Amino acid sequence: MTVQRTLAAAGLTDAKTTPLGGGTYNSVFRVSAREGEFVLKVAPGDQPGLTYERHLVRTEAMFCTLGSAVAPVPEVVYADDTALLATCLPGRPVFGRSDVDRPKLRRELGQAVRALHEVTGPGFGYPQLGLHDTWTEAFFGMFDAVRADAERYRVRLPTADLRRHAKAFDEVRRPALVHFDLWDGNVLADTGLTGVVDGERAFWGDPVAEFVSLALFGSIEDDADLLAGHGFEFTDSARVRLAAYQAYLYSIMLTERVPRGSTDQEMERVIMDALTRALGVLA
Repeated sequence: MTVQRTLAAAGLTDAKTTPLGGGTYNSVFRVSAREGEFVLKVAPGDQPGLTYERHLVRTEAMFCTLGSAVAPVPEVVYADDTALLATCLPGRPVFGRSDVDRPKLRRELGQAVRALHEVTGPGFGYPQLGLHDTWTEAFFGMFDAVRADAERYRVRLPTADLRRHAKAFDEVRRPALVHFDLWDGNVLADTGLTGVVDGERAFWGDPVAEFVSLALFGSIEDDADLLAGHGFEFTDSARVRLAAYQAYLYSIMLTERVPRGSTDQEMERVIMDALTRALGVLA
């Protein structure tokens, strides 16, 4: 069994595991052992998924290794192609909570995200799929892949011609470390920020892409505290790219509903409305 094999390989003793909810791809466990508290993620195997959902455990291990040096990110204890064992950070997910100082938290989160974005990679794109020399080539390929996934799963998506905005993407010259899934469920806090977790969907690319999940279904420009912490100032070309990244994530969210068996029609409507708004900017 992968769980027991991983715990043994990591050298943990008297380890007890408890399933953790919230994971939509990997199986996630809390691990209590003599050596401390940990989180274990186990890959789902060969279940149907999207093109980029390959070797995500390996990608998250890379994110944790690099991110933990500059921000509150779990440290890797053990990793292979099927499982990741990492340190367990304090705090609880921010999603649904009213007991946090949100302006303070968003400023701290902005600072942490900026530190992650200062990590530079060897190329652009998803590390598990092979890197590209330019962000334009990488991102257009990423978008083409999710469109192909949508066709494969018979999901009808509205689209826009990104290539007419190629010059905006050509401005991105440095491959930054982008988490790309920083909704409130992946941000931990107690009285302040304590963790940024679940970096399995990370890629090397444009830091502007991070602002999609940081303001899911909304506008990051309404979040003055986070932008102040990050220090980012928008340009017209950055706004065009942000709309494209919104369209990309919302296309993923609509397409992945099929292999995951989602039947939440209200959520489908919310995502489709957000996708339509993003594509309107690109029209």
